[in-house]
Amino acid sequence: MAEGQPEGVKSVARVFDLLELIADAGGDVTLSELSTMAELPLPTIHRLLRTLVALGYARQLANRRYALGPRLVRLGEVANRQFGRLARPQLKELVERLGETANLATLDGDQVIYVSQAPSPHAMRMFTEVGRRSHLHATGVGKAILAQLDDDTVRDIIARTGLPQSTVHSIDTLDALLDDLRLIRERGYAIDDGEQEIGVRCYAMTVPGAPIPTAVSVSGPVARVDEEFAERAIPVLREVVQEIADATAAA
Repeated sequence: MAEGQPEGVKSVARVFDLLELIADAGGDVTLSELSTMAELPLPTIHRLLRTLVALGYARQLANRRYALGPRLVRLGEVANRQFGRLARPQLKELVERLGETANLATLDGDQVIYVSQAPSPHAMRMFTEVGRRSHLHATGVGKAILAQLDDDTVRDIIARTGLPQSTVHSIDTLDALLDDLRLIRERGYAIDDGEQEIGVRCYAMTVPGAPIPTAVSVSGPVARVDEEFAERAIPVLREVVQEIADATAAA
């Protein structure tokens, strides 16, 4: 919590801290849990939450837990579109250098949402609609993002979502997912090998220092996206995610 600031500024900072804490907790919490996490007295938390609920940025559930409110959805959608536009030049650069479709995706609750795309010039190409949400364990961008989280957080996410199978190649056990995430952390990038769509291979890497967990991927048919492609793609991906990080920091 912000200290040494005017009371009005401090209250605004506390409100945003509470929203972040609710999000970090998976989307809903009790008043006492928030008080403990925020290290603030219950009356202060209750006063701030009443204001958020009245404005639609939080809501009280039937079990008296507090959750993020519907008005945040619109803010998130607009922010995602803006972020997607900011990264478009770098995605286009990725396509120009590698010839395959480039995507930018961010963490959205317990899923990944695609916020920008630059399509491959090839007639046969990978195509994912901007705005589409997918499970984290079955996509390159999702696994790259999961690899940035600790194992306990990953376990909590999977406990809520399960491991739905997009294809026969999708990871289907928590142990297999954790093993894959350890490998991703070691090498610095994720691979989706037909796990989201049969016949499509994807290489993905996170954007360092992004305000929310974010990843960039390059995807295409396995006939073109092979080991030789990976040798060219990984260094380029590493350059591009740093360019996006720099553009985001300067925005």
